[in-house]
Amino acid sequence: MAAHTILFDFTLDKDKTSDEKQRLEVAKILRNELEHVFPQLELAYSMESPENGYFAVLHENKDTVITCRIFQHGLLTLNVEYFLPDGKEGISFDQTKSLEKILAIKLKSIKSQKLPTLKRGDVSRYFPSSDERIIEYDIDQVVYEARSPFQKIQIMHSKTLGNMLLLDELQNIAESDLIYTETLMCRGVENYEGKEICILGGGDGALLYELLKENPKHVVMLEIDEIVMQACNKYLSVICGDVLEKRKTDQYEIIVGDCVEYLKKFIADGRKFDYVFGDLTDIPITDAPVGETWDFIRTIFEHSFKVLKPDGKYLTHGNGSTCKVQLRLFEEQLDLLRPKVKYTTTKAFVPSFMEEWLFYQVTFA
Repeated sequence: MAAHTILFDFTLDKDKTSDEKQRLEVAKILRNELEHVFPQLELAYSMESPENGYFAVLHENKDTVITCRIFQHGLLTLNVEYFLPDGKEGISFDQTKSLEKILAIKLKSIKSQKLPTLKRGDVSRYFPSSDERIIEYDIDQVVYEARSPFQKIQIMHSKTLGNMLLLDELQNIAESDLIYTETLMCRGVENYEGKEICILGGGDGALLYELLKENPKHVVMLEIDEIVMQACNKYLSVICGDVLEKRKTDQYEIIVGDCVEYLKKFIADGRKFDYVFGDLTDIPITDAPVGETWDFIRTIFEHSFKVLKPDGKYLTHGNGSTCKVQLRLFEEQLDLLRPKVKYTTTKAFVPSFMEEWLFYQVTFA
């Protein structure tokens, strides 16, 4: 079951919406055409003001609600909303396209646009891209949902992507996303055989699972959220295998706790790694490198390079490649590190992100 929302946008000549009389004439034309589709349409409320233009709420049998705004600058927006139980068919895409064309002709619109119907209800289908565009997924089931002391955890099923892990309602990884893990670890480029590796984060287990195939000497994974690992072990075994079943073997150890505190312990003990993976938070979408998350990133840098061998490498994911400003801010933070570092980048289109993602490989200069 879901509430269906249909959105229309029309751009009119500004001269047709610049004063109250003209806006009311546009509203009259609009209502006349809407009544052909919604014959029992009634006006529930309307308001006109010189500053905000025209606003109206109409309804049909109180089941379908239509809101209309006519802005004095020439923009007209129309929102149609109704509830639809499972198994029932609503207004079809062809019907809404036909309505858009008729209204565009009658209103003499310069431009018109009808968005596909938004389905809003008990199953979340819409999540933001890295640059904050709305992406609709073909999600048909909530597989798992819980809240840990650290974050909201969801695993949802997509018809094309398989099970997907979402943390605080942000897409994290899906069964379709081997390319993400392989690009993060630079598979085929880096040689992990006989190497000592530290993973910061990585609670979905995918990176650990793939690294173990490369025959490293030992891998230690520092993950703070036990509930994430339990959920992924049960519902995302396609990407993590059985590595989350055991917390310690001859090949690896999973430590549940704050990675910063354990990095401090490694520094005090003089422990060094050939590779350190930052599989933690994405680069924040901000206009300046300030705030709690940026402070956390700088802290991770400071401690990670202290446990890295002189010829070691720090590998991490960045963010979507369209986030130019934020990626530049991240690189500026790398440039501030002492001793100095140098870095390369790789890119990959990640299926469940539905966009290209950037990854960093950092070494001492």
